[in-house]
Amino acid sequence: QSFVAWWFHERFGAGVAFALSGSFPLLAAAATLGVLSPSGNEVGPFLPIEQAALTQEVDPGRRTGVFAWYQLTGALATATGALAGGASAEALQRAGLAPLASYRAVFAAYAAVGLVVAALALGLSPRVEAGGGGPRLGAHLGLHRSRGVVLRLSALFSLDAFAGGFVVQSFVAWWFHERFGAGPALLGGIFFGANVLAGLSALSAAAIARRVGLVNTMVFTHLPSNVLLVLVPLMPTLPLAVGLLLLRFAISQMDVPTRQSYTLAVVEPDERSAAAGITGIARTVGAAVAPIAAGPLYASAALASLPFALSGGLKIVYDLALWRSFRHLRPPEERR
Repeated sequence: QSFVAWWFHERFGAGVAFALSGSFPLLAAAATLGVLSPSGNEVGPFLPIEQAALTQEVDPGRRTGVFAWYQLTGALATATGALAGGASAEALQRAGLAPLASYRAVFAAYAAVGLVVAALALGLSPRVEAGGGGPRLGAHLGLHRSRGVVLRLSALFSLDAFAGGFVVQSFVAWWFHERFGAGPALLGGIFFGANVLAGLSALSAAAIARRVGLVNTMVFTHLPSNVLLVLVPLMPTLPLAVGLLLLRFAISQMDVPTRQSYTLAVVEPDERSAAAGITGIARTVGAAVAPIAAGPLYASAALASLPFALSGGLKIVYDLALWRSFRHLRPPEERR
């Protein structure tokens, strides 16, 4: 509880820095320490704690469904934030505020929300924390029996996140603005719809996983979404490009609750937090590296569509490698 509350105080500090400062070194430090997410999705070191707590509270047969609702709740919140942020910035600009000042006002609201979430975290019961008496003898980074499985999953998840780093929400918003002249309010609406569809698709993923298994659901819902991603920049008009992007989001996030559920199902109970943390770090590192290569591509009119193809192609490689490596390693509920 204290850790989560402290982290959201860091988010508060980052929001205040972006609302008040124009110093790039300070803003870079604030974004790093406060973990401002360029994708719009939640990131941070407390996510593994949340996932481990959820896993220990439910039966294995309900785990994926719980993670689906967890994903849906986050997606709806992200969608609402995208809509509110874009609409607020545009409304402030129409009221006479300069664009920079309007964006700073949005960051001030972000900082205020950080304080509210910190207060909510302090109100959680200690019962949400997983027990276990600490790592076993011989454990390394909190892992023992499942070390090899977690490291292989981490490598694959890092590749997937690296591929996703080419098309983070901020880059795609920039691409829609440069290619079709989309404004802040329209962009907010686009990503509101995208995140709502992504969240709703998570519920479908839980139902599919009950029939075909977690790994098959991860792979065979992810593959077509990556083909759609490659096709987005080939669309000649804004409605077609947005329609294809929304269709892609309607199936692209089905692997998220299944991935989280699978990772925590194939490890020992006392390894869950470590497994979620290590795979989460791997994804963060992969996602952090990709924008270094993606930024110059988006800056070039001739190459601005290439990140979509690179992302989709690498994600297809990830899907096939994941299916080949883990199709035979089933979670407990599927073994029965």
